[in-house]
Amino acid sequence: MRMLVVLLALAGPVAAQDLVFSAAITESCLASGEAEACVGEAAVACMEQSDGGQTTVGMGGCLDKELTYWDGQLNAAYRAVMARAKAVDAEMQDLGATVSSQAKALLAMQRAWIVFRDEKCSYERSQWGGGTGGGPATLDCLMQETARQTFYLRDASEMN
Repeated sequence: MRMLVVLLALAGPVAAQDLVFSAAITESCLASGEAEACVGEAAVACMEQSDGGQTTVGMGGCLDKELTYWDGQLNAAYRAVMARAKAVDAEMQDLGATVSSQAKALLAMQRAWIVFRDEKCSYERSQWGGGTGGGPATLDCLMQETARQTFYLRDASEMN
């Protein structure tokens, strides 16, 4: 019985500190100019380099770490676009123009996008029928959609 307890303890879930994740992999890939192809690269490397990275828990942990990276990138891009939108709104108001607010439209779009992303990824999870792959599939979906929105917002900030 004691041996079984020891074996179960050794076969436990992958701890977050055991994961080998580096956002530098994504940054290096992005520098090459193939942005869409870079999404997931750091998570895959994490899964390959981490003990237990191929387990459901390990995959989820690696995907979550890259999702956190993309969420930070998204927030920075959103802040930049919002600052620009507010500046345009102020300029239009100074000119006496009666145009719709870019800042309000951006906020509404981002709120709607969050609902879309969450529902899309909920649907993705539902396709796993309650299986353990649903967690990693959901995280992958969230990561992919967050990265896409980041690219969209970065492009929007470059257009103005």
